[in-house]
Amino acid sequence: MRNILFVLSTFSFCLLAGCVKMPQEQHTSYETITLSCETVTAPMSWSAAIRGTGDVSIVSRCTGTLNEIKVRDGQRVKKGDVLFLIDSRSAENVLAHAQADLQTAIANRDNARIEAESNKDLAEQGIISEYLLRKSENVLQSAEAQVAQAQAVVRDAQLRLSYCTIKSPVDGLVGNIMPHVGDVINEGAMLTRIAGVDEMEASFSLTESQIHALVNELGSIDEILKIAPPLTLRFKDGTEYGHQGHITSLSGMVDKQTGSVTCYVTFPNPKGELFSGMQGTVVMPIEWENVMLVPLSAIVRIQNKVLVYKVGADSLATSAIIEIEELGDGKRAVIQSGAQVGETIVAKGAANVHEKDRVIW
Repeated sequence: MRNILFVLSTFSFCLLAGCVKMPQEQHTSYETITLSCETVTAPMSWSAAIRGTGDVSIVSRCTGTLNEIKVRDGQRVKKGDVLFLIDSRSAENVLAHAQADLQTAIANRDNARIEAESNKDLAEQGIISEYLLRKSENVLQSAEAQVAQAQAVVRDAQLRLSYCTIKSPVDGLVGNIMPHVGDVINEGAMLTRIAGVDEMEASFSLTESQIHALVNELGSIDEILKIAPPLTLRFKDGTEYGHQGHITSLSGMVDKQTGSVTCYVTFPNPKGELFSGMQGTVVMPIEWENVMLVPLSAIVRIQNKVLVYKVGADSLATSAIIEIEELGDGKRAVIQSGAQVGETIVAKGAANVHEKDRVIW
């Protein structure tokens, strides 16, 4: 009986052992690339805000009732065209008083001059003393100063009166008109904007790394302004503007909050297709010489770090932190540091790789 039980238990164990498979090492196949230096031309693009190069805020420089609005929203105006008329009666009265005071000052000066000239003749004849002569000359000088002061008051009154007629300082298009006829306008109140439309300016932000890349490719900041290639403007619907633009200036300081520099590109606007306030994308072709390119599919982003997985001779994957500058094609980036020519990295599926995974390629 014991022999039978032993045989049955041995048979059962053999059956169970035959059903269990021992674990085997898993190998995953990934596409890899070997880093090398290349020269490539690729577009760099930035989101840009557009405004007229001659955009001007129209602000009231006096206080008074708005009598008349001579333009409408969107109207094209020339430099010197009248935009608004503010009640000028108070300013006219001030000017009239100033002119009257000037006439009084002129009369007093003329009388003082007559007396001084007369005293000079009398002094030469010895009829009056030197003291009286000098006194009359001082009175003349005081009267001349009063005339000069009155003239300044008249000019100031004339200037104040001119503020009641508000004219366009530039050619352009009238923006939204804020006040209405009959409103009391305070000094410093915003009335509208005139958008210069002959040339439009697109502004966008360059990161410090992008500035360094441009300087490396084109030279100094001054050289960037001189020899930077023409830029194209792409609208939100994907179409391109028919005229190319050129970099005209770079802000001289890095914004502490964004860590970027503002760049300005001027585009001609002969047909008035561009308007202040529009948004678009500015595109510049850049030639990158002798750089290491990496596909974006090889990059793993963890918080603010960028990683790739290098594959050694033992086929084990090891993560490495790199610095990159993305090209504008949405597919590749330039490795700036953290990798060397000749190293092999995982090109696709890097997000699925773990540290020390064995990679077959």
